[in-house]
Amino acid sequence: MADAEKPGAAKRSFFDRLRGRQEAAARPDSAAADTVTQAAPPPEAEPAAPPAAPLPTEAVEAAPKRSWWQRLQQGLSRSSQAIGGSISDIFSKRKLDADTLQDLEDVLIRADLGATAALRITEAVGKGRYDKNVSAGEVKDILAAEIEKVLGPLARPLEIDRSKRPFVILVIGVNGSGKTTTIGKLAAKFSRDGLKVVLAAGDTFRAAAIEQLRIWGARLGCEVIARESGGDAAGLGFDALKAAREKGADLLIMDTAGRLQNRTELMAELEKIIRVMKKLDPEAPHAVLLVLDATVGQNALSQVEIFGRAAGVTGLVMTKLDGTARGGILVAIAEKFDLPIHFIGVGEGADDLESFTARDFARAIAGLDE
Repeated sequence: MADAEKPGAAKRSFFDRLRGRQEAAARPDSAAADTVTQAAPPPEAEPAAPPAAPLPTEAVEAAPKRSWWQRLQQGLSRSSQAIGGSISDIFSKRKLDADTLQDLEDVLIRADLGATAALRITEAVGKGRYDKNVSAGEVKDILAAEIEKVLGPLARPLEIDRSKRPFVILVIGVNGSGKTTTIGKLAAKFSRDGLKVVLAAGDTFRAAAIEQLRIWGARLGCEVIARESGGDAAGLGFDALKAAREKGADLLIMDTAGRLQNRTELMAELEKIIRVMKKLDPEAPHAVLLVLDATVGQNALSQVEIFGRAAGVTGLVMTKLDGTARGGILVAIAEKFDLPIHFIGVGEGADDLESFTARDFARAIAGLDE
C-alpha cells in the first residue's frame, strides 16, 4: 500500500514521496527498501520448478576430493547393504541347502537383478557346495563375478568420432530421469577433453530446463542454442545443428522434453526431431543416449524397449544409483538388451558421472573392497 493510502498517514506531496523512495533505495537493508521492492508488480512467470541439480563446483567444493571408487561405493551403499546384509543373515548359521538357495534367489530378485540373473547366480553358488558351510564373503565373491560376466561386454565408453563435426548426441528419457543435469556433466567432461561443445535446449516445454542449460553453458563456456518456452523442438534441433556446424563445433548435445514411454504422440515428436536433423546430416544424431533413473526399478525395462523402437537408442546412462536399494536393475537391463552402458551417476556433483566399469560396479554392489 502506498504511503498516502495507509490509515493515519499524513498527506504528502508527490515530491516528498519520490524523495522518500530515493532515500530508501540507498539503504538496501532497510524495511523501507523492502517495501519499495515489493511494491512493483512481479512479472508473470512459470510455476515454480523443483530446485535444479547443483551445477559445476557447487557440490564438490564443500567436501574433500574423493576417488571415483569411493564415490561409487558410497553411491551404491543402499543396494550393497540390502544385498550384503541379507546374504550375511542367510549364510551365517546354516549349511547350504535348497531353502538357503531359495532365500538367496529371493534377495536378488528383490534387488531387481531380474529372475534370469538371480537363478544363474544361485546356481553358481550351489555348484559343488551342497551340505557345506559357505561364508557370506564367498557368496559375495561369486555374486560380483557373475554380475561382471553380464555387464562386462556392455561396458563401453562413448566414443566421439572426430571426423563428424559436429558429432551429435541426442539425450532422451522420461521426466525426472536427470537428462538436463546429465548433459551438463557430459559437457563438462568433453570440454575438459578439449572439445568445442554446443548445447541445444530442446526441452522446450519447461522454461526451467532451458534456464538450467543456459547456466551450465555459461559456467562451462559452451554456447547454448535455445528458444522461448513452448517452441518447436524439431525446428530448434535443425537450427542448433546448423549453428554448431557454422561455429566449427566438435560436439552438439541436445536436450529433449521428458516424455512417458506410453505416450505415443510425444514419442512421435521425438521421431520428428530425428527426421528433421537428418535433413542437414543424414547420419545425425550419431548417438542417442537414454537416461534412466535407477529409482524406477522394473519400469526401466519398459523405457528401454519403447524408446529403443522410437529413437534407435545407441547407449545408456544410469543415474540416481545413490537414491535406491535396487541398483541391480542395471543387471536386469543388460540381461534383456544388448545396449552399451556408457555412464553411471551416483550423485549430483559434476564429477559424479563417470564411464561405466563392470568390475567396479559389480564389486561395489556386492559390498566388496576395490
